[in-house]
Amino acid sequence: MPTVETIVTINAPLEKVYAIAKDNRSFPDFMSDVKSLTIVSEDGDRVVSDWVGIVPTFGLKVRWQQEDVWNDQAFSCTFRQLSGDYDRMDGAWQFTPEGEATRFHSIVNYEYKVPGLGPLVGKVIHGIVVKNMEGVLGAIKQRAEVA
Repeated sequence: MPTVETIVTINAPLEKVYAIAKDNRSFPDFMSDVKSLTIVSEDGDRVVSDWVGIVPTFGLKVRWQQEDVWNDQAFSCTFRQLSGDYDRMDGAWQFTPEGEATRFHSIVNYEYKVPGLGPLVGKVIHGIVVKNMEGVLGAIKQRAEVA
């Protein structure tokens, strides 16, 4: 199963970066690849939400329901797709202080099978997932550093 690992240093305090990342209902306001995000349920640190993402290169929409489990003491989040277009998707976000900045480390494991289309399509999909994750981290970085 492919894995995408992305790391960015954000010139903002840990608590601020973590709060922006945890407020995923606002992602459509500042992330161009997130068309919509609807909270389905919240139970303590567990949040279930419906996502619609956009793949601009192909004009496609990707839909999934995701469970996030936040750990405020460890400044982390684990997530997994409950249903949707991916065959499987899960991962983790970890936020750690680096002086006055914050290190945002994201790991996403995914599986997206397109029967009969083989490795070439797999490489294209991997590139899209990499670009998407870089966009997510970049958008949170920009929001934290500007706001």
